[in-house]
Amino acid sequence: MTRTVVYPGTFDPITFGHMDIVERAAKMFDTVIVAVAQSTSKKPLFTLEERVDLSVKILSHIKNVKVIGFTGLLVELAKNNHACGIIRGLRVVSDFEYEFQMANINRVLAPQIESIFLTPNEQHSFISSTFVREIAMLNGDVSKFVHPIVQTALKVKYQEK
Repeated sequence: MTRTVVYPGTFDPITFGHMDIVERAAKMFDTVIVAVAQSTSKKPLFTLEERVDLSVKILSHIKNVKVIGFTGLLVELAKNNHACGIIRGLRVVSDFEYEFQMANINRVLAPQIESIFLTPNEQHSFISSTFVREIAMLNGDVSKFVHPIVQTALKVKYQEK
């Protein structure tokens, strides 16, 4: 039996913290689907296509990872891909309340799909895409937080603005 999980997020941009979660999940499951959410409510810096492309490029070294873009309900995506679980990263205690509520809602919508919480390596626990975007916007060095491909994409994006 193949065990597939979905790791959803906006990944705007994908960080070393996200990569850490994906790499660790890939060791536990047969397939990890990194599901990049459209998420217009967050007004992402990068388009959905750009976020998918960046994720594909920097996760290509992990053979059992598939990156897709999606809109709609996460549990429907998980069901359609025969996933047994949804991976969620918890960085800080404040993440827990929101993630706990989401896990409970998802359990009502799809009781057969488990929520699985992973914490990033402590060296990545403080990294957030929001902080990375802000540092990059102010021409700060984001090399300790994101892959060089993402660094370049951030520089290009902020030069365009």
